[in-house]
Amino acid sequence: MKESQPPAVRSHRAWTPCGGQGTEDFLTTEAREERRGSYYKTYKMKKPGSGDYSFVFNDIMGLEKGDGGVHVEELMLAMEGHVEEGYEFTSAHQLKEGDPGYQPNPTLADKVHVLVFVVPVPSVDLIDEKLVKKMREVRLAAADLGIPQMAILTKPDEFCEKVKSNPENVYWSTRIKEQVDKFHLLLGLQENAIFPVKNFSSEITPTKAINMQILFPLQMMINLGEDYLNSL
Repeated sequence: MKESQPPAVRSHRAWTPCGGQGTEDFLTTEAREERRGSYYKTYKMKKPGSGDYSFVFNDIMGLEKGDGGVHVEELMLAMEGHVEEGYEFTSAHQLKEGDPGYQPNPTLADKVHVLVFVVPVPSVDLIDEKLVKKMREVRLAAADLGIPQMAILTKPDEFCEKVKSNPENVYWSTRIKEQVDKFHLLLGLQENAIFPVKNFSSEITPTKAINMQILFPLQMMINLGEDYLNSL
């Protein structure tokens, strides 16, 4: 991943629309920053020494059950680059053209290059039909725009004791595989685009097993972002 340094104009923008504790944990693992979930915020990853890697994350408050959370239409605007940095999402107001926070002339760098769903493994069984409908609408809108999609399932160690005892077991756990299969059926994402990832939580220092789990989806984001930009 260190060698993946496309020109600045090809900087990849990965986007996590589901929000919630799963996204917070993953971004904390990656960016080590405090997260402001209700704002459209960009997270950069620092290189060792100086500078940033050539991709960024955008995270928002996320989809919620029922009528709560961000409006699906706003998510579609964000994918097209029409939402300005720092815009505050509220369930009481839906962003429209001409509103403060609306970007009328987005550049390629403003647009989303990869759509990433981030959901805790234990929450897969708790996603209700209304939330699934919202997530499918967002995924299909991304597909219509040619934006590739993937998913990260966090907290596998809180769902499977074998993973808790040894993070490397995430690849062999039948229970984790069942959750990946369920999420695949819920959204229609390819199974090889769904990554269970244990976050750094109680660990004081990084471990190779957890680092590898994080690097796999990050490399996928880069690859998918390159494919998207090459298709334009």
